[in-house]
Amino acid sequence: MDQPHVLYEVADGVATITLNRPDRHNAMTPEMLIRLGRAWDDVRRDPAVSVALLRGAGSDTFCAGADLGRLIPLMTGARGAEDEWDEAFLADPDTLTKALLRGCDVFKPIVVAVTGPAIAGGTELLMGTDFRIASERAIFGTSEVRRGIIPAGGTLVRLARQIPYTAAMRIILGGEPVDAQFALRHGLVSEVVAHADTIPVAVDTAHRVAEAAPLALALAKEVVVRTSGLALDDAYPIETAAMAAVMATDDAREGPLAFLEKRPPRWTGR
Repeated sequence: MDQPHVLYEVADGVATITLNRPDRHNAMTPEMLIRLGRAWDDVRRDPAVSVALLRGAGSDTFCAGADLGRLIPLMTGARGAEDEWDEAFLADPDTLTKALLRGCDVFKPIVVAVTGPAIAGGTELLMGTDFRIASERAIFGTSEVRRGIIPAGGTLVRLARQIPYTAAMRIILGGEPVDAQFALRHGLVSEVVAHADTIPVAVDTAHRVAEAAPLALALAKEVVVRTSGLALDDAYPIETAAMAAVMATDDAREGPLAFLEKRPPRWTGR
């Protein structure tokens, strides 16, 4: 029996999402994108989840982008639907948007482990994540312009907001991959580690972040995302409203009390 193209499991407040086509470098198919969108919905809705951890199956790959034989021909109309996943993909024009976190944000923190090439859609997927742990062997790039298409899964809008303009243009227009040190130097990733340490460091990061109050985590990220690009006079009221919401929670009372009593906090998410 074929394995699903995305695996999902929850433990200790962390939802682990695994892109699961290691024999094809985790290239994106209609099934993968649909399942990935559903996984993000689960992360949003599940009160047991504080943090998401995204990774690719296999020890040497993250995501090679779209499957050029399956996904792109379906999107361009070069082939018709051949199974229920193709039909579901064509029936929902927001499938790609949901999967790549383009305009449908998950406000819970997202940690990603980049163990190998993150190309095209693989790089685009990073734009919606928060902690990006990269192997020293990882490479990044958007090769779409060399295939007659463009990286419109959010990269054209988000990349130059997240890293310097010239670095973004090298990635978008150059069409050639950059290495992990380039990505670190320009802020595309948070950290570069030895290859064997990539998954352990990402897992440790996810669990350490998940030790914080879940509502505080989600609201802090939401304010950063929602106020990006806004004038200060428009942004501060959003921050103030979030502060008021957090200060009214049980967790806001529990945190200082636990500190004073020298014990771990017991978060309720309320």
